[in-house]
Amino acid sequence: MSDVEPGGADAPAYRAAGVDLETADRFKRDLRSLVSATHGPRVVGQLGGFGGCFSLADLPEADPVLVVSADGVGTKVLVAQRAGRHDTVGEDLVNHCVDDLLAQGARALLFLDYVGTGRLDPHVARDLVTGVARGCRANAVALLGGETAEMPGLYRDGEYDLAGFIAGIAPHARLERWNRAARAGDVVLGLPSSGLHTNGYTLARRIVLDLEGRELDERVPWGGETWGEALLAVHRSYRDAVGPLLDEPALHGAVHVTGGGFAGNVPRALPPGLGARIDRSAWDPPPIFGHLARAGGVGQEEMARVFNLGIGFCLIVEPAAAEDVSARCAVAGTPAVPIGLVIEGSGVTWG
Repeated sequence: MSDVEPGGADAPAYRAAGVDLETADRFKRDLRSLVSATHGPRVVGQLGGFGGCFSLADLPEADPVLVVSADGVGTKVLVAQRAGRHDTVGEDLVNHCVDDLLAQGARALLFLDYVGTGRLDPHVARDLVTGVARGCRANAVALLGGETAEMPGLYRDGEYDLAGFIAGIAPHARLERWNRAARAGDVVLGLPSSGLHTNGYTLARRIVLDLEGRELDERVPWGGETWGEALLAVHRSYRDAVGPLLDEPALHGAVHVTGGGFAGNVPRALPPGLGARIDRSAWDPPPIFGHLARAGGVGQEEMARVFNLGIGFCLIVEPAAAEDVSARCAVAGTPAVPIGLVIEGSGVTWG
């Protein structure tokens, strides 16, 4: 999405250099309905200003703290470009950012996007924003603004990158409690991913597209979908399952298993002196992970550092409450299974 700016006189010299202002202006005006559909009563003012406005009056959180994050979808955009399908990576982006805030104990409020491209293709750009808007609506997040930058020379025609910026809110007491709540013996519950999510695509592309020479319209060996569908499966949002649990005293922390895998993310939710032991046999990873390991000759340790292995989010829970929390996640549509324990030490070990 981009701020909607007023049109102006034609700029033939700029167009000859590679930037078409008239096309960009028309595209921005066309986005109004997509963007406004994500707005609620807290959005103040109209589209087209130099910034978006969002009211923080009367928030339900006590002593609220603003929590912000920025991320992208990495080289998954290259799969989207090769497949000619651009309406999923925007949704990936929103869900990824929402999950980052959940892992911090925060509720997402607003989102901004950035699209950088060599030459603006209004159809591709509209598909990208359609995905972003769909993700915002599903997560009750306002798409408050953004930028679409046409930069010939920096990107080749047909190339683009996508980034997102999210802001949310959390009560100060929750943040303080999560900083010190986890203790040895806590159960690590794993919530399933929908596939690779948005990490490990540089390696996945090399294995599938380069080493194996697969085509994106080719069926995967385990059947039921194409490689394009498998690689573009949308990053799951855990808002519905995890959001209602944030104030549970038995919930001691949360983990978004993204870039860096288990080793790079689980320790971020634990205070000094604690680590986690994860049981590899506690769940069956989806077949794409086994295929990547075999076809690419990737060892177990590296797989666990690069990919989520079928677990996209973890909850750190008091042992006595683990069964109840798991059941509540299942009712919300996302099952959670015990996959490990918090232990004294550091890092992640595998059992």
